[in-house]
Amino acid sequence: MSGYASIRSAQSDTSSRPNSTASMSRRPRRKENGHHGQASWLSSVINLVNTIVGAGVLAMPSALSNMGIFLGIFVIIWSGITSGFGLYLQTRCARYLDRGNASFFALSQITYPNAAVIFDAAIAIKCFGVGISYLIIIGDLMPGVVRGFTDTPAAEYLLDRHFWVTAFMLVVIPLSFLRRLDSLKYTSIIALISIGYLVVLVVYHFAKGDDMGLKGDISLSPDKGIVPVLASFPVIVFAYTCHQNMFSILNEIEDNSPFKTGSVVLASIGSAGSIYLLVAITGYLTFGDNVAGNIVAQYIPSVASTIGKAAIVVLVMFSYPLQVHPCRASVDAVLKWRPAGRKQPDYASANGSPSRSTLLNPASNAQRGRGEMSDRRFAVITTVIIILSYIVAMTVSSLSVVLAYVGSTGSTSISFILPGLFYYKISSPDSPHHQRLLKEDDDEEADGEGESAAGGWNSGSILRKLSLALAIYGFLVMIVCLITNTFFVVAH
Repeated sequence: MSGYASIRSAQSDTSSRPNSTASMSRRPRRKENGHHGQASWLSSVINLVNTIVGAGVLAMPSALSNMGIFLGIFVIIWSGITSGFGLYLQTRCARYLDRGNASFFALSQITYPNAAVIFDAAIAIKCFGVGISYLIIIGDLMPGVVRGFTDTPAAEYLLDRHFWVTAFMLVVIPLSFLRRLDSLKYTSIIALISIGYLVVLVVYHFAKGDDMGLKGDISLSPDKGIVPVLASFPVIVFAYTCHQNMFSILNEIEDNSPFKTGSVVLASIGSAGSIYLLVAITGYLTFGDNVAGNIVAQYIPSVASTIGKAAIVVLVMFSYPLQVHPCRASVDAVLKWRPAGRKQPDYASANGSPSRSTLLNPASNAQRGRGEMSDRRFAVITTVIIILSYIVAMTVSSLSVVLAYVGSTGSTSISFILPGLFYYKISSPDSPHHQRLLKEDDDEEADGEGESAAGGWNSGSILRKLSLALAIYGFLVMIVCLITNTFFVVAH
């Protein structure tokens, strides 16, 4: 994934390159419609890493035990590459939309308008389910944290999961009402500190050789059969899911140049992949094939391991608002959706190619109310999401089966299928948007913002074929995961 900068087509006619005056006049289009991003590069990376890395990092050693060291490491790296490519395609697709208005819904309006409601519904359900799982984790872990910090019998309510779900809701509710994702950067920093502690805890026990006499065999290759391998595959693949927040990051980042947005993807995926590899390898080498699904729960009860459980609580608590943010946007898009007309007007600029401001049908956008939600609508949708997630978390103690199916469909859709299909459709040579992108890439290269076209990275050749391959890969992952989930449901 070295092609993070915008690269013009090698086959495009050089005579179509505009002069320097025209190029300079196009520069301000990075801040169209009065929209100016305020998020820094670092805060964007922090929020994206926090969206990626969750409590699932503690299941990496168990996944490695089922796959063996070599295959497990390969799958972790491969999953990071494919997810990173999906993020990169999102950065490319966002260039077709007005600055600050990129979203799955907006892209679907110029690619697959009648399927927009399905895409956003899948995203909303996926984020809603993950948010509920975070509340359930808090309710399950906090009684154990209380027991670990006191030698005397605790009050009965302190051991009640319902009390802790309610108590932590008071913390996450104000955070869930923040409009901008960048506003969560400080809570994301706290969450990343919690992740850092968990990583240090796992590495420390490995360095100390603290296996409590439970260490099993170390497998270099998978020797437990195909079923455990397939069962662990979704754990690793879905561990990189963060694509639901990528468009918000692209909308809010101060410098949305291809190099900066590409480096956000590279830094985020690279950081998450490094954390997964470190925890997976050291955790597996500590306990071997006897490693548990949650490695922290396997350590001898102590202050350090109790703090580790508390760190998990802090991590998922501050990750909950990161799920509410895309869920709210998708619910809003679903409520605004209307079937597309039979024929969309062809809006074009004076030079015959569609401008960025007219890529979306203005009449359609006015009808759908494109733009920020009103305060009342924002408050109502957020309140409904919070109340429903609270009710479900209080009444259901396990969503493992439901989340398995939601993850198999929702995560694969937003990570692989949609980015691949969107870019493949929008970059088609027959698309009216294709020529505009080529001309803009020419402008950026003329201004020194692009790279050489050597290597053929252009929207009409290799990148477009790879985007289709990513979508096909996503469908295959979905099928494998659904079959695996069904097998385990029947088996249990």
